[in-house]
Amino acid sequence: MSHANAALTPRARLRLAQLVVDRGWTYTAAARMFMVAPRTAKKWADRYRGEGAAGMGDRSSRPRTCPTKTGPDLVRQIVRLRWRHRLGPVQIADPLGMQASTVHAVLVRCRINRLSHIDQVAGEPLRRYEHPHPGALIHVDVTKFGNIPDGGGHEFLSRQQSRANAIATAKRTGERGKRHQPVIGTAFTHTVIDDHSRVTYAEIHADEKAATAICVLQRAGAWFAARGVTVERVLSDNGSAYRSYAWSHAYTELNIAHKRTRPYRPQTNGKIERFHRTLANGWAYARFYESTEQREGALPGWLHFYNRHRAHSAVGGQLPVTRQTSLPGHHN
Repeated sequence: MSHANAALTPRARLRLAQLVVDRGWTYTAAARMFMVAPRTAKKWADRYRGEGAAGMGDRSSRPRTCPTKTGPDLVRQIVRLRWRHRLGPVQIADPLGMQASTVHAVLVRCRINRLSHIDQVAGEPLRRYEHPHPGALIHVDVTKFGNIPDGGGHEFLSRQQSRANAIATAKRTGERGKRHQPVIGTAFTHTVIDDHSRVTYAEIHADEKAATAICVLQRAGAWFAARGVTVERVLSDNGSAYRSYAWSHAYTELNIAHKRTRPYRPQTNGKIERFHRTLANGWAYARFYESTEQREGALPGWLHFYNRHRAHSAVGGQLPVTRQTSLPGHHN
């Protein structure tokens, strides 16, 4: 299809070429009639002589050869990292020793430059902010993942097979809900993220009650302290656990200031919301798990990869751990 500003459409090209070839017009006269250059009239007349009316259509402007094009082996590696680990151009480029722009061009060519083209719709862009040093602010939140029945769930199996697995698991555990429906349960993943470095701590529990959230905060504080980071403030949403008196008493004892997001504004806690999507893509739904225990066992290894080996585009392509000073007492 011709572009919007084209002087000649395929039909007009055919008329011009017929004037020259069939009626004997000169290139200059035919070009003057269609308000184009004589060399343009000659081009379409020559193509009409050689190919007839079929030669009047548009042709691709792509070069016949492209010596610098990314090789097929490298393209397969890029696509594999994108599909299996849901990594972005920055994270893919680092281990392959390539430019992120080259990786992005390959992803666009393969039509997988957006994760929404693969599995889910991306969220709205968020306004960015960053605190000056590790520990100045940590984000806390809880995300939920359905437990996996023995043998696997519906993410990788058919609904029929997944339901059969759920029934078998319910018989083993004795967990049944209303109308005697099999109940697999929910895994509550409590996450803690350092705002400056993006270093992340996470635990999986069977609930999201205040007592559980408090224990996670205490262990996360000790985990960061062992790495030389003193937690100063904590940001949470308005969940019941974070509005309880027990939570208020806990962060007061830990000498940590508490801040809550505005109601119905999850963008304020956007770093941890975005991490939850990365957690789902990179860990929870990244591969086939035969049981909940198998998936939970993979979490520590994935967190190690996220903190120490995965370049983070929001911190300039650095590894999160490199932005976290390991000298004890450096940030107080």
